[in-house]
Amino acid sequence: MGNTLKVYYYPKCGSCRSALKFLQAKGHELKLQDLFGQPPTEEEIRDWLRISGLGIRAFFNTSGEVYREMKLKDKLPEMSEDEQIRLLASNGRLVKRPVVTDGRKLTVGWKEDVFEETWG
Repeated sequence: MGNTLKVYYYPKCGSCRSALKFLQAKGHELKLQDLFGQPPTEEEIRDWLRISGLGIRAFFNTSGEVYREMKLKDKLPEMSEDEQIRLLASNGRLVKRPVVTDGRKLTVGWKEDVFEETWG
């Protein structure tokens, strides 16, 4: 039986729905947080970085409308990590989803093989 996972997601996102279905099928208890209604805090994002070992860029939804409208592809390289963290915390639409964590491990985005390896 799985443990409780915190899932940052958007209910209308197909990848998020696939990820939730996978996690529920594996018996995990899920604590859901709608990214659009309640973006992650700066502290939560710092935790993501610490737990995942990934760079801040991995958490940006680079195919998202807001990312493109804000022209972040050009702006991010000039921003400090702190500025990028503040930006992610200010708008959940910028966050690549879903982000799933148990406090020790973390996945970002939906890839079934990664989920199988991490949460299966």
